[in-house]
Amino acid sequence: MPDEPQPILVLDRRIERSELQRLVQLFFGDMVKYVVDVRRRLIAIGGELHADAEHLLLAGGSRQADLWGANYYPGRGRDACIEFTALINIRPAQGNRSMEIEDRVIRHAVRDLTLDLIGQGEPLA
Repeated sequence: MPDEPQPILVLDRRIERSELQRLVQLFFGDMVKYVVDVRRRLIAIGGELHADAEHLLLAGGSRQADLWGANYYPGRGRDACIEFTALINIRPAQGNRSMEIEDRVIRHAVRDLTLDLIGQGEPLA
């Protein structure tokens, strides 16, 4: 029996364009959810909920404080492809009281990893 394609992938290098397209189409059609481990420089991408990708990274040794969720929209260009919003980002104890990543340093780290490992907002087709 061949391996089934996984709904969530953990990235430590650039995702293949065909895999990104598959993950975008799998749940939402125009975007994909992902979680960044800003300390380990990993991204868990795909799935229906940020919490699912978060769980995968935690099971792999990531620390909760290092994980931040976002959404990637291919075709919107470099400046509009990232939405820094996820339920898992609500962390009053870490000074983040909303779904949006408020800390500029963390946003910058998430943005850099997104552009390096996922894409720069270019169209998939």
